[in-house]
Amino acid sequence: MIDRQTVDRIIDAANIYDVVSDYVSLRRSGTSYKGLCPFHDDKTPSFYVNPAKGVCKCFACGKGGSAVGFIMEIEQMSYPEALKHLAKKFNIEIKEEELSKEEIKIRGERERMLAVNNWAAEFFHDYMLNTSMGQAVGLAYFRSRGFRDDIIAKFKLGYAPDEWDALAKAAKLKGFKEDVLVATSLAFKKDNGQLTDKFHGRVMFPWFSLSGQVIGFGGRVLDSRTKGVSQKYVNSNDSEIYHKLQELYGLFQAKKQIAKEQLVYMVEGYTDVLSMHQCGVENVVANSGTALNDAQIHLLKRFTNNITLIYDGDDAGIHAAIRGTDMLLAQNMNVKVLLLPDGHDPDSFARKHSAQEFKDYVAKNQTDFIIFKVNHLLQDAGNDPRKRSEVTENILFSISIIPDEIVRSAYIHECAELMNMDEQMLMRRCVQLRKANKEKKDKEREQELARQQRLEQRAEQQDEQQATGQTVQNHTDGHEVQQPLPTTTQEHRQPKAQRQASLTTPSDVSGAATDSRLVSDKWSSDILGMETLIMRMVVRYGEQTITMEDEQGEQTQVRLVNWIQQQLDVDQMKLISPLYSEMMADALQHVNEPGESCRRLFLTSPDMQVQKVASDMLNDKYRVDSTFYTGEESENITEIIHRLMLDYKYFVVRREIHFLKLQLADKSVAAESEKYMEVLKRYKFFTDIQKQLAKFLGEKIISV
Repeated sequence: MIDRQTVDRIIDAANIYDVVSDYVSLRRSGTSYKGLCPFHDDKTPSFYVNPAKGVCKCFACGKGGSAVGFIMEIEQMSYPEALKHLAKKFNIEIKEEELSKEEIKIRGERERMLAVNNWAAEFFHDYMLNTSMGQAVGLAYFRSRGFRDDIIAKFKLGYAPDEWDALAKAAKLKGFKEDVLVATSLAFKKDNGQLTDKFHGRVMFPWFSLSGQVIGFGGRVLDSRTKGVSQKYVNSNDSEIYHKLQELYGLFQAKKQIAKEQLVYMVEGYTDVLSMHQCGVENVVANSGTALNDAQIHLLKRFTNNITLIYDGDDAGIHAAIRGTDMLLAQNMNVKVLLLPDGHDPDSFARKHSAQEFKDYVAKNQTDFIIFKVNHLLQDAGNDPRKRSEVTENILFSISIIPDEIVRSAYIHECAELMNMDEQMLMRRCVQLRKANKEKKDKEREQELARQQRLEQRAEQQDEQQATGQTVQNHTDGHEVQQPLPTTTQEHRQPKAQRQASLTTPSDVSGAATDSRLVSDKWSSDILGMETLIMRMVVRYGEQTITMEDEQGEQTQVRLVNWIQQQLDVDQMKLISPLYSEMMADALQHVNEPGESCRRLFLTSPDMQVQKVASDMLNDKYRVDSTFYTGEESENITEIIHRLMLDYKYFVVRREIHFLKLQLADKSVAAESEKYMEVLKRYKFFTDIQKQLAKFLGEKIISV
């Protein structure tokens, strides 16, 4: 448990720009910064960072929040994990007690897997450096490849003991359970139930997440044992924390230099990355034997749009370079290709050159993808007209998928000159290819949409079957109508764990994050809209003191959030949004603490939904119509909140009247005179209140 004082120090130190810029290449835009959103496939910068407010926000997908919330979202960390991550980044000490076996047991699956992987990386690294066998075999191998100690430490290289269960035994002694060792594929169970190490006798290459957590491993069998071995390298299986096709080796160590130089080098293997780092070129990653895919490209686009593919100069390297360009072009990446001299790969070439020599060679010999394709494909086609036509089609297809029209035109012009062909003819064919590709994608999207709709319909049917509620008979049309119990005093509230599983941010007018069952009628939707505007004022100004009249008509000073609660209590009302109810409760509990503000309280909440809602409200996703006040909003807080509460009560009363009408139309209610008179009395009471509120409000001018 991290004490509040330490949490405050972390929050104060965690500059939102410094945090986000580790993951996103940011450029100044007025008083804010913007970049490509790391949470969705962003084509144009829609992710904004506001250092003054301490928040970030994507105006396309809606994700964002505080520095803590950003780390929780992008690294899929828990609240304590995110705090620890930021504490480490900003050199803030956190004293932690060693976890007991029971504490390890109750950790979430993801947290347990990360914990055992981080421990295993230390185990392999320590075994290699500090045991005679590790030094004689593992360390000797890396040194025979020419790697210095600083590179070995930087990438936490290691060696797995050449025993069948050395790691499994050590892990059990540390309190890790068999299931997590199997889940991370550090070990597997034989048919006889024996737990066996997967990587025994191999040198180890840990894979790091963007935050530096160990998410997986690659293990290489030593050169002396490769004969007859079907797999020189083995990797961790895909798991909750590791998906090889979505990761790039070395990105954690390279991300800052990539963002700084606005360029990334793409190579194939682990040792290529290590050797380039050792020669001083750090903006390099490897796809490690997998075909380049959209997920990996999206990772890179967070930091740069410029990529140079570095491959061996043999036929395999040429084909690999050609294979990767189309996906990069479709993502609007600026692609160049470098083929190294025959007999060299990035590993061997980097070991023989300094960083400057390497960069000079790249600058001199890299070629634009179109020149590379034309030269190599036409060379293979020779003078065969049919083959040359196929080459032209191949190159035009690559050009056609480039999103930027100006770039496409430039490439077509260059292609026409290189191939001595008519530019207008190539342009027309490119347009045809784009149209065909668009139709194909549209059809795929329609099919996917239809599939999603089928899944949603099934889910809705299941929800309807599981839903519970009171049935009210509407005898005016003879139909049964499902409605929640009509009362302003009932508290629609779920256990927090249950709420977090079911809450969404619907696209209705309210925008409120709430249980979908609460917006089944128009009145609830309107009320949620008003609650959203009220909570916006709480988030922005909840701790500020306002001047209001008390019951005796005297002027009194009260915090805004306290006055709102007083207004609710006087009329025995409860917020119908469970999320907003919790936010109000938290604000009331902490707002009187010295130096506390509602903005800070909500943006640093361990509840991601609270962080997101607060971030939206600070970024003006919801607003109060300014037609009934003049000047700045912050100068009219009292007037605005007073008006909002009147509107809110008006909506609540109208909803109550609506449901009372339904009860009066119910024959079962009419059959019991005493019950009918009670409902009628309530109906008259609320209609009188409605008239009084209408006099205060006049024409409605609040908008959502």
